[in-house]
Amino acid sequence: MRFSIPILLAVLLQACSTADENKIGSIERLDAELDNILDQNTPIEILADGFIWSEGPVWVEEHNMLLFSDVPKNTIYKWTSENKVEVYLAPSGFTGTETLSREPGSNGLLLDKKGKLVLCQHGDRRMAYMDAPLDNPQSNFITLADRYDGKRFNSPNDAVYYNDELYFTDPPYGLPRQDGDPTKEIPFQGVYKVSKDGAVTLLIDSLTRPNGIAFTPTGEMIVANSDGQKAKWYKYALNDSTVSGGEIFYDATDLVPTEKGLPDGLKIDSKGNIFATGPGGVFIFNSAGKLIGKIKLTNASANCALSGDEKTLYVTNHMYVFKIALK
Repeated sequence: MRFSIPILLAVLLQACSTADENKIGSIERLDAELDNILDQNTPIEILADGFIWSEGPVWVEEHNMLLFSDVPKNTIYKWTSENKVEVYLAPSGFTGTETLSREPGSNGLLLDKKGKLVLCQHGDRRMAYMDAPLDNPQSNFITLADRYDGKRFNSPNDAVYYNDELYFTDPPYGLPRQDGDPTKEIPFQGVYKVSKDGAVTLLIDSLTRPNGIAFTPTGEMIVANSDGQKAKWYKYALNDSTVSGGEIFYDATDLVPTEKGLPDGLKIDSKGNIFATGPGGVFIFNSAGKLIGKIKLTNASANCALSGDEKTLYVTNHMYVFKIALK
């Protein structure tokens, strides 16, 4: 059979498009309940690419923009439908003059109840907020917390507000030699709470690499552990200034040898569905904690964010930022 040149070009373009989609990823349906959240044939759209390690996305409804970190570049980027990708803020996580850290920038990003941008700053080893309007960003930061018991944090990684109090994780990824760095002042990797009065409380010191953190609508705290030997999510109950429980929510350790990525950032929607980045992509759990599907991705995923109406999921994935439509 012979094809005309236009038809042949069309066939080749379609083949390339299909190959690209297969390279990016696919939707894996593990339970019919996934159909209430996500269509199995929903495309995975590349929103932006060309980053070293994209992280910490947050959707800003007021300005219809997605903000996300490139941690090694010490830069926050902005995506809007009108202007696509632009530099939003630099520096974002390290404001000094010299550092040996390979990941000095901001990591997790979130908004407080006043609409201020709050940053997990690797290089400056603190939780801080940007002292500037969202539509006129400047690298002016006010410290929310930088020490526990007089000792500097490792490198705050991810954070969430619950009942107007700030909860965050503190693994060593921003330190030049991580856990063996001579500047490391705290001997463990902690999960902390910053109270309304600024007091810092240690909640957990037993996890090897605490990373993503989020709360269910019923007040359970889910923490990801980004350790290849213990690639697990844990579930805790809050008791004022302490936590209890700590049972394994889900164990993905057996996937680590064959899939890229580790338990990292996660988000929970208003119905209690959990979107958690982990080995092989984004794990989707229902409100009862059952794994009902995955967004299978070729490269390692770092974190995700939901739009204000919870109809869109944004995923930071190595050099990419993806957009997936939800129901």
